[in-house]
Amino acid sequence: MKKILLIPALLAGSLALATPYNYEITPVVGYNFAEGNLGFKDNGYMVYGVELQYNNPDWAISPELAVLYTDSNSKNGEYELPADGSTDVLRIALNGVYTYKTDSYFQPFAKAGLGMEKMDNKQQENVDSLFLDAGVGVKMPIMEHVALKLEAVYELKENAARWDNNVMGLFGVNFAFGAPEVKPAPVAAPVVAPVVAKPAPVVVAPVKVDGDADKDGVKDSMDKCPNTPAGVQVDKDGCTIVANLHINFDNNSYKIDKASDANVQKFADFLKAAKSYKAEIIGHTDSVGSEAANMKLSQNRANAVKTSLVAKGVSADRVTTVGQGESQPVASNMTKEGRAENRRIEAVLSK
Repeated sequence: MKKILLIPALLAGSLALATPYNYEITPVVGYNFAEGNLGFKDNGYMVYGVELQYNNPDWAISPELAVLYTDSNSKNGEYELPADGSTDVLRIALNGVYTYKTDSYFQPFAKAGLGMEKMDNKQQENVDSLFLDAGVGVKMPIMEHVALKLEAVYELKENAARWDNNVMGLFGVNFAFGAPEVKPAPVAAPVVAPVVAKPAPVVVAPVKVDGDADKDGVKDSMDKCPNTPAGVQVDKDGCTIVANLHINFDNNSYKIDKASDANVQKFADFLKAAKSYKAEIIGHTDSVGSEAANMKLSQNRANAVKTSLVAKGVSADRVTTVGQGESQPVASNMTKEGRAENRRIEAVLSK
């Protein structure tokens, strides 16, 4: 006996479904064009069954389970059927279905698979066996979830010592359900303008300007003598430069000796080189004698130094004199050495 079973085909390719649903169930009815070695009437018999198909949008092939059943009550003159007058045939197959992509009304498909055929009454060398099948078909949608399905299937199996083959035609109504999950298209992240934080206002502490109030060339922060008269030459501490010319005078005398004259020459050379400076020559005495006499003596000593400076080439208008008498001692007048130190000449420079 040769029988046919329509089962979805397992083929390689890309997925193309008639309807975009995950599941399909198709009740089918058809006719098996058999060889008649079981004595079925007219050498063929009716087939009934159902096909269940799963569609995955990521798969090229859709798996399908097909179950077909035949209950024949026919009789052929060549042999007698069993006493109950029937031979049941049950086929179960697992197959793969490839649906072709098309824009037409018809949705063609092809399929192939492997199944098991069970015979209720085994006669004429028909026994339970595995089979291979292949088929083609078409689905014709009639509404959103429903389509008509036509199939033609070829079956090949080995029965005892021979090969049997069958051809079957099936018709069914296909019901689809379970819409597949639609993967959303990737959405580009919105472009967000960078947030630029406003800088905190910079509070600048007031800067104390380090000036030079007395204009002596020494900054106020370092000036130990901040009220120096304008134009007076000062030292690094901002105090007036008072130079001791180291000119020695005998007691009650304003004569410049030879050793002291060398110091006057050095000071004259300085004034001639530094022409922007003027000099005030200050004369001093010790405390021996009267205060009035010492005041006059100190003035004469200052005048004697000025006369020497002018003689050595210093302009007279750059040199002034003043006598301080005994009023500004730098050492004790109680000793000979101290009194000699107080008999001195000092120079204050100014520009």
